[in-house]
Amino acid sequence: MHTLFYSQKLPLSLEECWNFFSCPKNLKIITPEHLGFEILNDEDVTIYAGQIIHYKIKPICNIPIEWVTEITHIQKPDYFIDEQRAGPYKLWHHEHRFEPIPNGVLIHDSVYYQLFGGCIGRTLNSLYVKKTVEAIFQYRKDKLEKLFGLYTQAE
Repeated sequence: MHTLFYSQKLPLSLEECWNFFSCPKNLKIITPEHLGFEILNDEDVTIYAGQIIHYKIKPICNIPIEWVTEITHIQKPDYFIDEQRAGPYKLWHHEHRFEPIPNGVLIHDSVYYQLFGGCIGRTLNSLYVKKTVEAIFQYRKDKLEKLFGLYTQAE
């Protein structure tokens, strides 16, 4: 099992944060354009437990891959979890948590994933997948800072 953890502070209210992240169409905004990310089903619906979301993504050599996730748990406005049902991973579990802090919100992402292929999958993770996922989250962080501004509260 591979794990990645990310945190980011944004100058948003908890409600504003929830409203942005609970709308699937906003995922395209915070995903690097070169991945060709596209939601194939209704993207204007606020997420709900049991929701199935179909995506197309082009992570390698512009070759399209379909990815299906399910929103498995929601506790508005504190967190939601999505898990892969079909796609490039053997297992994908992504927890999105939102914590109110003075003058903003602290976003926590916990990603747990496994690749197919045993030893080959572990090697692919070391050489490519982990770096790619980290780059996607860095892009997301930069994009969110541009959209909402930097968190400026003294720590």
